[in-house]
Amino acid sequence: MRTLLLLAGLLIADCFSNALLAQTAHINPWEPVEVGSLPPVASINDGLWLKGDLHLHSRHSQDSSNNSVAKIVAFSTSVGMDYICISDHDNHAGGDVAHHTWADPEFKSDSLLLLYGAEWTTARGHAVAMSSRPYDHQRIYDVRDQRDIVIQAVKKELGIHLSANHPAGKNPFLFSYDLVDSIEVWNSSVWTTNTKAVFIWDRLLSSGRKLTGRGGSDSHHGVPDTPEQATKYNIEATQNYVGTPTTWVFAKERSSQAVVDALNNGRVSISANPYAPRVEFYASLNQNGKMDTMMGDNAKSTGNPVDFRVQLSGIKAPDAVYTIRVIKNGDSFGVFKATGKEPVAQFTDTPARLGRTYYRVEVEGPPSEYPQVPESSALSGNMVGLSNPIYFNFDPNF
Repeated sequence: MRTLLLLAGLLIADCFSNALLAQTAHINPWEPVEVGSLPPVASINDGLWLKGDLHLHSRHSQDSSNNSVAKIVAFSTSVGMDYICISDHDNHAGGDVAHHTWADPEFKSDSLLLLYGAEWTTARGHAVAMSSRPYDHQRIYDVRDQRDIVIQAVKKELGIHLSANHPAGKNPFLFSYDLVDSIEVWNSSVWTTNTKAVFIWDRLLSSGRKLTGRGGSDSHHGVPDTPEQATKYNIEATQNYVGTPTTWVFAKERSSQAVVDALNNGRVSISANPYAPRVEFYASLNQNGKMDTMMGDNAKSTGNPVDFRVQLSGIKAPDAVYTIRVIKNGDSFGVFKATGKEPVAQFTDTPARLGRTYYRVEVEGPPSEYPQVPESSALSGNMVGLSNPIYFNFDPNF
């Protein structure tokens, strides 16, 4: 009898427990919800395009040759660059970049915007630290082996832009990507070596991180002034030098701070070299025929269709046909062909009303010749350029 009562009690308790579980079904507090008000999108007309290179090494990097600061500045000016960031390895100067690259009397220009930067060279990967003004780089160097939370605090105090370098290369970026503001998705003229970096970028974007993609030549070697200065690395100056690739920023004004601001905002595209077409990516949120949003912008989706426009500006090959590939949330969305004096592709799609959506584009076509770096075009192949995404419903406080 006692056994029967015990079994009955267990059955009742089990039923009661199941009832409680049914009443307290799990609710995921992180499920997508309608985002609140987003900051207004800035004007897409009030600004100018500036081109430059964000990853360069001068003689202050020990693994560089025949590449003085003056040589880099002069070459950059000659090919029409607007800005550069000479990013010498900080470990080659014990972190004291201020008294090496920046103190070099050749670190000056009347026409070229010079960002203050260095390649943060650590056991867990490399990144470019950059700013519109001098900062205490020694501090970020000193914490290079500390926990990410410590590094994040120092970065925030310094107010610098930190960008992950060659994230899938021989020195892969092994820090949290929450530390950085941008990622080098195109390193050097050899486009084919960057597919893994782009894959990483798409995964980060898909997880809600509004992370700017940028390029950098990572060039180390210049042309020797005399035969006696020649090294086995001289060939690299004809294959990969300033502007392979070129990073374009849509800046509010011609200033170093405006360049950094554009990088933070993601109003950025990348082309194979300074003479390759610039990729521009726009959207008309109201489908009124007027483009009002551009790459890097984050808009609230209404659940209604949006018109998109991709256009190639600058120098185009005569009668060339360009292939424009649209990527939506990391997957291929569509492929379009564009030709003529002003190659354009347009499409319409409806971003999800709830949850995040992003679109970005990649463009292939005939290589653009770069006479000053004659072998670079063959290494870039048919890759012309790519855009940063247009975002919908990305939480600015993520």
